[in-house]
Amino acid sequence: MKANKLNASLKLIEDPEAEDSIQKTDSIYGKYWDTLKMNPYKSYSLKYPFNIDFDTIQYASPIDKKKVVTSRYGWRWGRAHRGIDIDLVTGDEVRAMLDGKVRFVGYNGGHGRTVVVRHANGLETVYAHLSKYKVKVNENVKMGQVLGKGGTTGNARGSHLHLEVRYKGVTINPEYLFDFNKDNSIRAKDIWITRNRVNPVNHVSTRKSKMPVYNTREDALNGVQKERVVYIIRKGDTLGKIARRHRLSITQLCRINSIRRNSILRIGQRLIIN
Repeated sequence: MKANKLNASLKLIEDPEAEDSIQKTDSIYGKYWDTLKMNPYKSYSLKYPFNIDFDTIQYASPIDKKKVVTSRYGWRWGRAHRGIDIDLVTGDEVRAMLDGKVRFVGYNGGHGRTVVVRHANGLETVYAHLSKYKVKVNENVKMGQVLGKGGTTGNARGSHLHLEVRYKGVTINPEYLFDFNKDNSIRAKDIWITRNRVNPVNHVSTRKSKMPVYNTREDALNGVQKERVVYIIRKGDTLGKIARRHRLSITQLCRINSIRRNSILRIGQRLIIN
């Protein structure tokens, strides 16, 4: 009876008069607990910079073999890639990186079969393209516990794990928080996040971004002044228009981006502004 009451209390409230129309919970996992939507934070506005605290300096590897990142967080094929792809073989076990509670288990568009785990600090880890599930919603999981098996479901070009890290609906470059090496280390216990760390436009999927960790709010605010600004080329853009818009000369713009004045611009191409 108690279990049934608990499960019922965690279901999505469908009463439109209920606050935010989303179930509030008394747990440390926050009020936006929705087991039916992959992202329940679409109406939530997050202020920058914000910080994430960890109670550990290590995480469990999401796979049992060497972690080979085949595609990184950033701009890819003219669109945003909001996670990293880790190589695996269909059927390989996929594990929870941290202790937490399973919030979502289901099929979600290009992600295919997906499991979302919310952790005590509000962070969520997303495991996509799975072939099988091994957990259910509202289930408490331990670091290293099997969540499912890898596969190619959704929009996957070959078997791999698409891993995302989210905080209140906003994706963060996973490599800013975690070192994906043999040490399985979290980069710091207290990490501050700026827009640069969440905006895929500021990163390229083919190489690892250089991202020093901001340990304090002051560090983050000072770092913002040094973070580069990236512009995405749209229809009708020319180097002259872009340079004038950002108060640069064409020569400066070309030098920053290692291009020539007569280079052909493509819609969706990234240009570094500073």
